[in-house]
Amino acid sequence: MNMTGNTIFITGGTSGIGRALAEAFHRRGNKVIVAGRRRALLDEVASANPGIDTVELDINNAVQIRAVAKQLIAKYPVLNVVVNNAGIMPFDDAGGTLDDEQAVRLIETNLLGPVRVSAAFVEHLKARPSSWIINNSSVLAFVPLAATALYSATKAAIHSFSMSQRFALRESSVRVLEIAPPWVDTDLIHKSGDPRAMPLDAFIAEVIAKLPEATTEVVVDVAKPMRDNAGPGEHAFVEQFNQFVTENPIPVA
Repeated sequence: MNMTGNTIFITGGTSGIGRALAEAFHRRGNKVIVAGRRRALLDEVASANPGIDTVELDINNAVQIRAVAKQLIAKYPVLNVVVNNAGIMPFDDAGGTLDDEQAVRLIETNLLGPVRVSAAFVEHLKARPSSWIINNSSVLAFVPLAATALYSATKAAIHSFSMSQRFALRESSVRVLEIAPPWVDTDLIHKSGDPRAMPLDAFIAEVIAKLPEATTEVVVDVAKPMRDNAGPGEHAFVEQFNQFVTENPIPVA
């Protein structure tokens, strides 16, 4: 991927990985537009990073997604990168009762959100000489965390969708990349400084270093064992991983 001179739209860009990516792209001479639900947080990002533009967007609102895409394409006709980053990570109980409202919101945010955003921009991206869709999944797509079973399933779905999307766009100017983060110390769950979590600045630095040569996935080195675990022998690793987390729980607020 080209690392400068792009016009980049990033969902969920007011905190965590999304904001850090936005700021890293901004520093490299790209025009960056950040989307988020809360105006106060958008204004904070814009104030801290003169030149970054912002737009309010509820990723669960299909009508609003189409309207915002139309607005941005008109305002930024050279827009050529869409980063699907917005996501939530509630805990659940795959062996117990279902919080149906939470489950629907999770699926709409983590799965339908990126699908709808991609669809809203894809015809415009095809018309650009060189463009990218970047989908943010997780290593939990490959090694599910039982305590966030449905979240893990949505990220597995994003991985699957990215592969299909990449194939469907193979004869176009649009390249599809997937970023599969490990546990990064952000407020997605609870920013805690836990030594098991990768520091955000280190994660972003490695992603930015790997993006220029990426053709399919961006997986930081520490996450490769989890990414590579998928296959016929994956069950024992998943069992061991979840047993370890059960005995050493992830801190929550």
